Amino acid sequence: MILQLKNVGISFDGETILSNINLKVEKKEKIGLIGVNGAGKSTILKIISGNISHEDGEVVVEKGIKVGYLKQDSGLNLENSIKEEMLEVFKDLLNVEKQLRKFEEDMAKPEIYNDPCKLEKLMMLYSKKMDYFNLHGGYEIETKINYVLNGMGFRDFPKDMEISKLSGGQKTKLALAKILLQEPDILLLDEPTNHLDFEALAWLENHIKNYKGAVLVVSHDRYFLDSLVDTIYEIERGSSKRYTGNYSKYVELKDKSEELYEKEYEEQQEKIKKLQTFIDKNIVRATSSKAAKSKRNALNRIERIDKPLKDLKRVNMKFEVNLKSHKDVLGLREATISVGSKDNRIDLIKNLNIKLTRGDKVALIGPNGIGKSTLLKTLIGDNALEKGLLNWGRNVQIGYYDQEHERLTESNTIYEEMRNEFPEIKETEVRRILGNFLFSKEDVFKKNGDLSGGEKARVALSKLMLKKANLLILDEPTNHLDLYSKEILEKALSKYDGTIIFVSHDRYFINKVANRVMLLNENGVRNFQGNYDDFLRKAI
Repeated sequence: MILQLKNVGISFDGETILSNINLKVEKKEKIGLIGVNGAGKSTILKIISGNISHEDGEVVVEKGIKVGYLKQDSGLNLENSIKEEMLEVFKDLLNVEKQLRKFEEDMAKPEIYNDPCKLEKLMMLYSKKMDYFNLHGGYEIETKINYVLNGMGFRDFPKDMEISKLSGGQKTKLALAKILLQEPDILLLDEPTNHLDFEALAWLENHIKNYKGAVLVVSHDRYFLDSLVDTIYEIERGSSKRYTGNYSKYVELKDKSEELYEKEYEEQQEKIKKLQTFIDKNIVRATSSKAAKSKRNALNRIERIDKPLKDLKRVNMKFEVNLKSHKDVLGLREATISVGSKDNRIDLIKNLNIKLTRGDKVALIGPNGIGKSTLLKTLIGDNALEKGLLNWGRNVQIGYYDQEHERLTESNTIYEEMRNEFPEIKETEVRRILGNFLFSKEDVFKKNGDLSGGEKARVALSKLMLKKANLLILDEPTNHLDLYSKEILEKALSKYDGTIIFVSHDRYFINKVANRVMLLNENGVRNFQGNYDDFLRKAI
């Protein structure tokens, strides 16, 4: 065991975030940390890495173990070039290389090579430094840097490009590349799959599978967790629980555990109810008050089981169709998808042909920047179709989900947003739907501009549900949702009777929802029947 957390706890502003975290990491173990948003997963990584101090418990790291931590914010030196930042990892080795070059220069000096004593002493130092340099991969620095940068999608980037010129997502990817080059004994990763396209994801999964150290990863990417981890720790109600296996195995074990827990809770509640009833009836009676007091003592000694989370409120979704569409939903022929101003259009995809039939659930995938979201915006009319024909079937009604939530009016309250869009729907029905999405009482009077990403996602999904459209056009619908909400969305869309075309980087979600996959490239599209796993088998 190289790392252990024993009863670790921490509070912020008087609120307990973590209270009973027990966790251990073995050599080469691959562990996933999961839990709802705000459960404290990132906080655990910060405690392990020493970025914040815990208040209770103990963190034990084996002597000599090197811990590497990828923060959600990059922590890069923005003035460095890409290559300069990567070379920072090998600073010690590069200093050794400088010493070797200096030794070589010195050995060429007459006062050294003509003095056997001095030469022998220098050659011994040179030999030791050279052994160290070879042992630690001094001659492989360039190869390692290129391997990782290419894998993380920087193949076409100039290596002398200043980091400040990169986008936020590119900086995050570069920070991940840097920490992978460091090769720590324990690799702490916080949402490492954010901003990665499918090619980079596949590379990262393969790299971590073969990684010689231990990995502790916080991720909402269930496909990633399924591929990599052999242990799951769930953070729930401030405590941790260990499950052996990958994410899918965790779901199976969790369901069984919840059933058992629920049964124990119900049995205890029944016992408490009986005791309380007896006490209430007999506490004032002279003949039975002694027995009632005894029962009350027994009641007070019961260690109460927390209410099962299944009984606590979770998002509730059901997507219905108001009007059935014609069998032929959409036809896009010889289309060119472009972006930019009217006088400066840039073509992203040419010769694009798409046909949607009622009941299709199509996932659009392809490299970042190929134009997946732009294609969706073109379908709904927010982006002009440069060339080609777009034909809609009869009775097609569109419901659109925008990952940026630009269609939410920032100054509106949640309630106003719903009433303005659906004035014909009764107030009680609007409040019921908002309640299904965990907005109740005063929550509905929050302004959209003050909402978190997850809250905005729930508002947008509640609007989509009320629309009862027969064609859903969805742009990254799982972004900002916790694992449980993602699963509820998957089930709702799987049961949906209409047609769906969606963009998603969530491969697990694609597997659960899609019955077709379209791979976009600059010359059009390739069609694959089935889900993401089917696509992988056929595309290779």
